[in-house]
Amino acid sequence: MLIPTLRKVGAEAEMASHRLMLRAGMIRQLAAGVYTYLPLAHRTLYKVEQVVREEMNRIGAQEILMPALNPSELWRETGRWDTYGPELITLQDRHERDFLLGPTHEEVITDLLRNEVNSYKRLPMSLYQIQTKYRDERRPRSGLLRGREFLMKDAYTFHADRETLDQAYQGMYHAYERIFTRLGLDFRAVEADSGAIGGTENHEFMVLADSGEDTLTLCDSCDYAANIETARVGGHEGEKSRPVAEEISTVEKVSTPKASTIEQVTKMLDISPHRLMKSLLFDVDGEPVLVLVRGDHEANEVKVKHALDADQCELADEAVVQRVTGAPSGFAGPVGLKEKVRIIADHAVRDLFDAVTGANEADAHLLHVTPERDFQVDHFADVRTVQEGDPCPHCGGTLRFSRGIEVGHVFKLGTKYSEAMQATFLDREGKEQPLIMGCYGIGISRLAAAIIEQHHDDNGITWPLTAAPFAVHLIAVNMKDENQARLAEQLYGQLVQNGLEVLFDDRQERAGVKFKDSDLIGIPLRITVGSKAAEEVVEYKIRRSGESGHLSAQELSNQLPELLKQVDG
Repeated sequence: MLIPTLRKVGAEAEMASHRLMLRAGMIRQLAAGVYTYLPLAHRTLYKVEQVVREEMNRIGAQEILMPALNPSELWRETGRWDTYGPELITLQDRHERDFLLGPTHEEVITDLLRNEVNSYKRLPMSLYQIQTKYRDERRPRSGLLRGREFLMKDAYTFHADRETLDQAYQGMYHAYERIFTRLGLDFRAVEADSGAIGGTENHEFMVLADSGEDTLTLCDSCDYAANIETARVGGHEGEKSRPVAEEISTVEKVSTPKASTIEQVTKMLDISPHRLMKSLLFDVDGEPVLVLVRGDHEANEVKVKHALDADQCELADEAVVQRVTGAPSGFAGPVGLKEKVRIIADHAVRDLFDAVTGANEADAHLLHVTPERDFQVDHFADVRTVQEGDPCPHCGGTLRFSRGIEVGHVFKLGTKYSEAMQATFLDREGKEQPLIMGCYGIGISRLAAAIIEQHHDDNGITWPLTAAPFAVHLIAVNMKDENQARLAEQLYGQLVQNGLEVLFDDRQERAGVKFKDSDLIGIPLRITVGSKAAEEVVEYKIRRSGESGHLSAQELSNQLPELLKQVDG
């Protein structure tokens, strides 16, 4: 077999899964974020795909395969040709027609259904595919966890009503739970942002790992879980008592030369950060909006976007800041703006009084600023990023952070794509209605890497049986020994005949090399034919737990089912 194991890899392989997949001879890089899957990796990907297929088929989804090469016209219909961003890999054919390599397939599946399904009688319908996707990641890294070419399962459901969408969403949600459980993963389903896909309700499925890129917010008292981008802050239902505005001193301007950051201002004025009112100007669908948060909090771009029901939201550039406030960044405030703009404030700002804000003038701040007396807020909302120790929005418990790797995402798309592409059906009354959609993705190649992130030790990978490239690793210590060769060949034939997938190491290598490779590759159960072969005795070792012992060849045959039950530890 082509299993080119390595003892060391370069420093660029920072993640455990990246290092181990390179060292175990599973993958080789062709270009940044583009990998060849060697035999061991291909077998694992096939195992993962089969688990996914079984659970998709179990809930009535039908497998199809759509083209990776997409005409630009479909993406122009939805507007995503222009809005998806630089991750879109585009090209032209010989006739100079625009195409792209599909990063996802909402447009293609919607085009298929608008041409093939036109009556409520054909609904609901659930379709899925397992296919290579392409995204031009700015910084492809971490091996298969963030690549430019990757395997993905994407499913789409179509409905005549919201009730069947809700049912399909729950069906997919539970199918995902079964998939990740079968693959031996510790995971959480968390509330999340829908990003470029769009839609309303959605959940990410996160594999818990200290090496994960995503920060998860978990409650220590209930099952609330959310991505930090969307995690809600509890405890702001009622206002805290504060002095009436008349009892607070009038606004006073003070000089704060070169103090444009929270740290600089608090040090110069000798105050706590929570006394500050941070003012940030955002460009929201082309309109400037002033967002206010407490000085010890951070504004959350995703929450601002959702609070204003916007399509695009980002920090305004310096020219807009100067125009609206009359001052450079770091000195903005809600009092005395040069241009009238909408003001949205976090709930915590409602409880501020006698606060410090920028004076909309370089090197100056205002003291004694109080909302509602000195300026008016157009809208209060939860627009800050949660912090550890914040109250849970569900039960009031305490929120804590964890790290995770996203391996799946489920969305309720609604009619976003069907309306844009005029994908309609006739309802029971004969009226034309837009198809209602759901979308559900699992990163297959990313999932294989995430399994390794949770299942490895200092010696290598410790595969769960469901994802392992082989179930049994059979090692003949010395194939030149007649008894060892005979017994090893005999066992190999028996194991294969019993339906087990066996990797048979009959190489002319030292025993130490074979054992190191075995630990590195991580196949769940190792059987070694060595010095006791003449007595028909072999050694077994469970990779995960390290448990080992000796059995006769006959005992091994009888004990195999029990040993395989123990391999996941």
